[in-house]
Amino acid sequence: MSGPPRDAPRVVIDTNALLDWLVFREPAAVALGSAIERRQWLWCATPPMLAEWRAVVQVPLAGRWEANREHALTIDASQWVEMRAMPALPCATLECRDPTDQMFIDLALTCRPSWLVTRDRALLSLRRRAAQQGVAIGTAQQWQLRQLQAGQIASEP
Repeated sequence: MSGPPRDAPRVVIDTNALLDWLVFREPAAVALGSAIERRQWLWCATPPMLAEWRAVVQVPLAGRWEANREHALTIDASQWVEMRAMPALPCATLECRDPTDQMFIDLALTCRPSWLVTRDRALLSLRRRAAQQGVAIGTAQQWQLRQLQAGQIASEP
């Protein structure tokens, strides 16, 4: 399968948003995933981000989610990723309160203009300042609403 066009919009997805897409099957996150799978959006990630994903998805979940988690273990998420190197230095202008989430904002700034899809409050709190630098930060639901309003995606994935 060919990759997305070079001018495809870029998205950075934090680990919880990946869980929403690949395990919990949250509808807005699935819509984002469908846009990535169809190569309409380019998912940017780094090796540490994918390593974090693999570590999180290894942890068993409550019974109702376990089959989805086990299925997610079989998915090679890297098939949809434009792999990037970690930015050399953390962003001096946008510092996340949670140091473990700094890598997501740093990469989103490197890939701009871009979206950072998250439900993490520490990242969401950077929304206004990030927008001034060409990065939209929001939940999968906010991403989906913006795409629906722009006519970029259909209402059903």
